[in-house]
Amino acid sequence: MSHTVPPLKDPSLFIEKCYVNGEWVTAQSGKTFEVHDPATGKLIGTCPEFDAADTQKAIDAAVAAFPKFRTTLARERARMLRRWYQLVVDNADDLATLITWENGKPLADARGEVNYAASFFEWFSEEAPRVYGDTIPATVAGNRVLTLKEPVGVVGLITPWNFPAAMITRKIGPALAAGCTVVAKSPGETPFTANALAELARRAGIPKGVVNIVTAAKNTPEVGEVITTHPEIRKISFTGSTGVGKLLMKQASSTVKKVSWELGGNAPFIVFDDVEDLDAAVAGAIASKFRSSGQTCVCANRIYVQKGIYDEFAKRFAEKVRAFKLGAGFGEGVTHGPVIHSRAIEKVNEHVRDAESKGAKVVVGGNKVPSLGPNFFELTVLTGMTKDMKIASEETFGPVAGLFPFETEEEVVQLANRAEVGLAAYFYSSNVKRIFRVAEALEVGMVGVNTGIISDPASPFGGVKQSGFGREGSKYGIDEYLVVKSVTIGGINPIISRL
Repeated sequence: MSHTVPPLKDPSLFIEKCYVNGEWVTAQSGKTFEVHDPATGKLIGTCPEFDAADTQKAIDAAVAAFPKFRTTLARERARMLRRWYQLVVDNADDLATLITWENGKPLADARGEVNYAASFFEWFSEEAPRVYGDTIPATVAGNRVLTLKEPVGVVGLITPWNFPAAMITRKIGPALAAGCTVVAKSPGETPFTANALAELARRAGIPKGVVNIVTAAKNTPEVGEVITTHPEIRKISFTGSTGVGKLLMKQASSTVKKVSWELGGNAPFIVFDDVEDLDAAVAGAIASKFRSSGQTCVCANRIYVQKGIYDEFAKRFAEKVRAFKLGAGFGEGVTHGPVIHSRAIEKVNEHVRDAESKGAKVVVGGNKVPSLGPNFFELTVLTGMTKDMKIASEETFGPVAGLFPFETEEEVVQLANRAEVGLAAYFYSSNVKRIFRVAEALEVGMVGVNTGIISDPASPFGGVKQSGFGREGSKYGIDEYLVVKSVTIGGINPIISRL
């Protein structure tokens, strides 16, 4: 299979080191780990295998940089973020190439991610000068109460591989806007995108020690533990699985850190029979389900279709999926790429075989495609799904759409809320009363109504239940990196006029 990686316009953006205190460094041990192209299995390059001592140096750099950076004028921090934003936009083609190379998503998807990633720098450059305190009427005579919002301190960020650019900018943007300094652990599967972003931060004039990027593969648990337990790190933001989130939360409790978690999802996607435009619902479900080959935490995992329109929906849905082209992300006309690694492909296969064994029908796909490469699985549509199948309760994180029939609104809301997690949900309906009823009844942090795509820097991103807490993006996103200090001033006696 042909898989030609286009050369970078600026080859200096491909960096096989870590960024600590404004310099590109290797691990003290000299150890590295390999990063492979998920489409071909071929070696892309290596990155430093940081350990606890290496990570400590990155934390020291962030601690040393914080006192000065926190006093930087908000307007100056805004300008830094704006310069970084512009450099991301100017280098969008190279960043997209790196994303496709190490993550596998098609180049068009990668370009969309770069724009999305840049938007967080733009958004939070505008939020930085708008961190307002309050004056509060006191209940004690002669006192005045006011509040200040201050940066929480040095923050530790841990990000996943499915959006190598956007997950890191969505955290670093508000952290810097608030006046915090950062130690970010980039994912072992996709470290090169984060490194390119760090180089652009350097070029944007962000002071040394403010942004530090560390890498590890085998040592990831060790590096994670240092970040989550270090007393000088005052806040952790993590995006990843619920299981890892629970472990990190336990570690972070040892020093009572401020934390925000964006964890696993199992999104329901509901299509009611009063939907005005069935084709729009089909398009929305496909956009939600198959984006990044189903490897997003907000992608539709359980698609519930009301019985009256189930057969017609399934027919149109399957037709659309058959028209897609699976292949390596740089290939001509390719719409969907590989999954990230062998563990991912085994889970996808297990979910399909489990559903099939319990009576589901494979309408489209259903198999691995070794002729394309080691990590390819056909885009798959299953009908006749039931609640005892693994897809009903587990997040597949792959290109498999299971269609579940339902009869009543009450029934489907109960089914949707059965999950332990509650990140996103979607539904299509043209009944205004139902839209409000169902949106309010779904136990999730985000609801898409008559749309399959909800990501927007203006919209708060986050979940409830075991999907975590805290919000990213939006006007609320910067609050995760701020603390409120109250100041009470006493002895202010009023001026009594004797005229």
